[in-house]
Amino acid sequence: MCVGLSIAATVAKPASAEQDTAELAKQLSNPVAALISVPLQLNYDEHVGPSEEGDRTTLNIQPVIPASLNDKWNLITRVILPVISQSDIYPAAGSQSGTGDTLGSAFFSPKEKTKGGWIWAAGPVLLLPTGSDPLLSSEKWGAGPTALVLKQEHGWTYGALANHVWSFAGDSDRDELSSTFLQPFLSFTTPKAVTWGLNFESSYDWINEQWSLPLNATVSKVTKLGSQLVSIGGGVRYWVDSPDSGAHDVGVRLVFTLLFPK
Repeated sequence: MCVGLSIAATVAKPASAEQDTAELAKQLSNPVAALISVPLQLNYDEHVGPSEEGDRTTLNIQPVIPASLNDKWNLITRVILPVISQSDIYPAAGSQSGTGDTLGSAFFSPKEKTKGGWIWAAGPVLLLPTGSDPLLSSEKWGAGPTALVLKQEHGWTYGALANHVWSFAGDSDRDELSSTFLQPFLSFTTPKAVTWGLNFESSYDWINEQWSLPLNATVSKVTKLGSQLVSIGGGVRYWVDSPDSGAHDVGVRLVFTLLFPK
């Protein structure tokens, strides 16, 4: 009997580990989950600019830190700091490398789902002109609201994230900002912690009346590197619409995320 119990326990451990990593993968699909994570998102785009002869590589450093405010509410802070290398984005522009502008969001989210099973969050968003080069920065301070709604069931996650940023200070010689970001998303996580995802990272520039509309298709897996839990993934994106100064055609995305579950 003891031998039988020992064998059963040995068999059960991998299944339990798979369930744990699958649950982490589901949490990672929720931008306001109570999970500390540090995504490193590398994007490569070519055919950038009006002559479509430029290229751009962007590493987005995106730490997500949740905090419990009380027994009913969480506060989730998300920061996006881009590190950019680009060249020939317009004729005679040359090359630039350095940091871009930082976007910080603070989401207040109820710990309990709605009666219909929906998760929601809302709060402020702040744009900081941290760009190290005039061609990597708007040179404007900006702020506005941000909100998120999503549902998770039977391995599926679907919902949308949105924000709007207006400029309120900065270089008076640069264009004012009034930009809406809208990200509808859909993903499916398998019992083996593999997540297939699809989203639009659309933005609309109200000043110049222009859309940027990349469609991203990705696949990722939660696993361990030594004792560190990570998610590793990648995919492609297609620019459905883009301003003349933006990227065109197809780009590539790689994502490496450090996970720190409680």
